Amino acid sequence: MAPSIQAASVVNCHEIVTKADGSNTVQVAAGGVDTSEKFAPSVWGDFFVTYVPPISQQRSEDWMRERAEQLKGQVRQAFKGSKDAMTGADALTYVDTLERLGIDNHFREEIEEALSLVHVEQVETDGSNSLHITALKFRLLRQHGLWASEDVFDKFREDQGSFSESVGGDPRGLLSLYNAAHMATPGEVALDDAISFARGHLEAIKGNVGSPIAEQISRALDIPLPRFTRRIETMHYIDEYEQEGVYDGMLLELSRLNFNLIRILHLKELKDLSLWWRDLYETVKLPYARDRMVEIYFWTCGMLHEEEYSRARILFAKVFGMVSLLDDTFDVHATLEECHKLNEAMQRWDENEVSILPEYLHMLYIKTLGNFKEFEDALEPNHKYRMAYIKKAYKLSSEYYLREAVLSSKKYRPSFKEHEEISIMTSGLPMLTLVTLMGYGDVASQEVFEWVDRVPGMVRAGSQVTRFLNDMSSYKLGKHKKDMPSAVECYMIENDSTGDEAMAAVAALLENRWRILNQVTMEIDRALLPAAQVVVNMARTNEIIYLKGRDAYTFGSDLKDLVTTLFLNPVPL
Repeated sequence: MAPSIQAASVVNCHEIVTKADGSNTVQVAAGGVDTSEKFAPSVWGDFFVTYVPPISQQRSEDWMRERAEQLKGQVRQAFKGSKDAMTGADALTYVDTLERLGIDNHFREEIEEALSLVHVEQVETDGSNSLHITALKFRLLRQHGLWASEDVFDKFREDQGSFSESVGGDPRGLLSLYNAAHMATPGEVALDDAISFARGHLEAIKGNVGSPIAEQISRALDIPLPRFTRRIETMHYIDEYEQEGVYDGMLLELSRLNFNLIRILHLKELKDLSLWWRDLYETVKLPYARDRMVEIYFWTCGMLHEEEYSRARILFAKVFGMVSLLDDTFDVHATLEECHKLNEAMQRWDENEVSILPEYLHMLYIKTLGNFKEFEDALEPNHKYRMAYIKKAYKLSSEYYLREAVLSSKKYRPSFKEHEEISIMTSGLPMLTLVTLMGYGDVASQEVFEWVDRVPGMVRAGSQVTRFLNDMSSYKLGKHKKDMPSAVECYMIENDSTGDEAMAAVAALLENRWRILNQVTMEIDRALLPAAQVVVNMARTNEIIYLKGRDAYTFGSDLKDLVTTLFLNPVPL
């Protein structure tokens, strides 16, 4: 079985000490030297450079691929053959199963057709009195950008508006309601009630139900399904699906084959990226910066795990690695004068300007420009325009890192609004969304790049999800001496509130931003959906990285069990 997503206790390289009142403080070394500039080394080292799967796990990739293709054809035929006989409940259950087993990308047309028919009610709407089916329909339609009214839950309420206690004994229905209600948009107060009602009952019953629903409830209470990383859900659900009583053996076999085939590709990519990163990290010689390529690659697989997104994953991981070196330089090491020089060089974007920089930053600058040149050279002629957007966004990231450094050096405490405006850009999401789309085919049109470049409401909301999760973590764990105040600290000062009150307020804002993401997904021009999906998937992965206040990027040990399970533990065929 896959391990729980619950983090182990944090081992903080900042030497966090828990005081008697339960709060945290940063331990300062003798002589007054702040240890916060020393990040822990990689927990993986060169493991994935030399890793070879055990013989017992090796199966002919050609055989697996051939068998998977046979199964895809059979599933497609079965889908077509039973389409006329499928009820709405059947179609919804089938789509949900395909998605949770991680094989939906092979049946996109069939899924779109099925949900369209359900949406316009051109199939028999059975299960209307089932809380599970009602909630499943609501969630799937909204996740696919199709409007569904919250009124569908009225039939499960008493006259006074509260949910009927008669559904309180339906674990599957409650779990589906809880997950569905997290597709709420701003202002849908009735869905707040649904979340509160379902969560209370799920907390009460989670110790009294069997597998697999017990594990599914536990995951949802940590992170609701619409916000959960899809690859990790598949990792769990492959084990759980055949425990559900009635299951389709063909879908399960295809899912296992597909999971293993994707894992083979992921391990190849991870080896290549580890080699690339080792060369970069050892060449730039910045020992103060985080060495986290495995964690970065986990991040990108959480966003886009499918085989067709290989190039997008590689680009995301490489640029993330480089901008992490840049960020750590601004945040924890460079003097303010050096920060100004570094930003000036980045804005000029010319290798001849390397002399502007202190010598220790020469190789970082040269390698960054060299890698971007390689990215551009690899683009198809009709996609060369994309590089202008990426360079612009990277330069803008540098400008905003400098702004943070200036504010920190002046001990300036920005207003909450000022903090939001800066941290939207320093979150990295606007730039990394463009980088990811650079690895797409023609579906990522120039219109898509223009939209992201403007940092519209959806991109802002995704960035704020990232920043609020990060800032709640940094407040809980302690922060670097040079860091700008977090959103939590800014809120505390501006509103004269306690830490707990500020954390609750930022958590409420985080919830609001998720709801904005839900709303825009249903309102957006369909041509922009590739970008919207990248933003949502990046936000989903952040929920894992910062689960329960940890920071699993800075402290890679928190991800070790998940990385092991995702990339190394066998899935039996």
